[in-house]
Amino acid sequence: MSAFSFKLPDLGEGIVVSEIVEWHVNLGDTVEEDQHIVDVMTDKAVVEVTSPVAGTVKKLACEAGIEIAVGSELILLETSSTSSSKTAPISEQLEQPSTKAASEQLAYIETEDKVAQTSDSVGVIHKTVLTSPSVRKHARELKIDLSLVSGSGKGGRINNSDLDRFVANGAQQVSLTPSELSSSNITPFKVKGLRKVIAQRMLESKRNIPHYSYIEEVDLTALEALRAHLNKERTSQQSKLTLLPFIMKALVKVVKQFPHCNAHYDEENALLSQHQNVHLGIATMTEQGLMVPVVKDVQSLDIWQCASELSQVTQLARNSKASPAQLSGSTLTITSLGAIGGIATTPIINAPETCIIGINKMQQRPVVIDGQIVVRTMMNLSSSFDHRIVDGYDGALMIQSLKSLLENPGAIFV
Repeated sequence: MSAFSFKLPDLGEGIVVSEIVEWHVNLGDTVEEDQHIVDVMTDKAVVEVTSPVAGTVKKLACEAGIEIAVGSELILLETSSTSSSKTAPISEQLEQPSTKAASEQLAYIETEDKVAQTSDSVGVIHKTVLTSPSVRKHARELKIDLSLVSGSGKGGRINNSDLDRFVANGAQQVSLTPSELSSSNITPFKVKGLRKVIAQRMLESKRNIPHYSYIEEVDLTALEALRAHLNKERTSQQSKLTLLPFIMKALVKVVKQFPHCNAHYDEENALLSQHQNVHLGIATMTEQGLMVPVVKDVQSLDIWQCASELSQVTQLARNSKASPAQLSGSTLTITSLGAIGGIATTPIINAPETCIIGINKMQQRPVVIDGQIVVRTMMNLSSSFDHRIVDGYDGALMIQSLKSLLENPGAIFV
């Protein structure tokens, strides 16, 4: 018998730490080669990690909800001589991470409580935050949870200016003591996994991007008639058309006039990257939280292919099966509340994009046309723009162009 130390693998370009979301094995369990052992959260998706060898679990790196660095030990297995023959000796397995990025990241990790060994020999890292002891001490004095603070330093390292900005924005966190919690009607929950990623991204986007919103009503009566006709004539191989494929195809035409709305803005380098291809992110609610799967190259798809790709990527996201590649690379995002959508919303931009299109509830309303009150199928579009890149005039013109295509749907296909 011998020991095999399996280290957290590199899960994608630029990823140097990942959060343990859920363990699927316990101490003493026997695992098979390629067995699913743990779910980890990157900044893009939940990834299933499998065991490279068969063996018995002797040690787990940490509890769920804790972040560990790429290259650090994830799980320790006791293996037979045959299964361990293809692995390096444990002394070599425990060396520092091979990648320079991971090594640099490890050098920045300061832990408030180093590693506590429990009775069942599970090493538990209580806190993994990239910062210095002085910042950590300052945060304790202010009763601030550093996991809620976004760092501007290398690898997300938190410095004193980040902490001061967090407090200045009115986000000071006052924590209750365990005794106060037990005597109150409060049920505390650890914010972790996808919800933690969402919280960090929303905070960064809202804090760093000067948003403005523009709301316009659209008459979808003609489009709805066309959609009903196409669905009636569709083949068994064609996906049913919703409103979204029409908006997707209309946006392909619109962004040709407004390329800075199909773009990424790199604030650090003051660089705007305008994209020729249209990769639409579709904000999708899942049991784990909000995900944004991407329909790639919409400009090359017809309306039926849009419907098919849309259905496929959103279903993968809801089933937690979407790959990191399917959850990244969007150049513009659509968010829809569907049937529960209200009169208007103020969506938050999916950074580093420069705008987001929000779809609200479609309903029949009385409107005045040529002096006559008639019933029409109406819907509001709620969109937000990055005011550093998109002027108010341009944002309004873009939505007016989109409105014109949706109200005259034949023009979408010309």
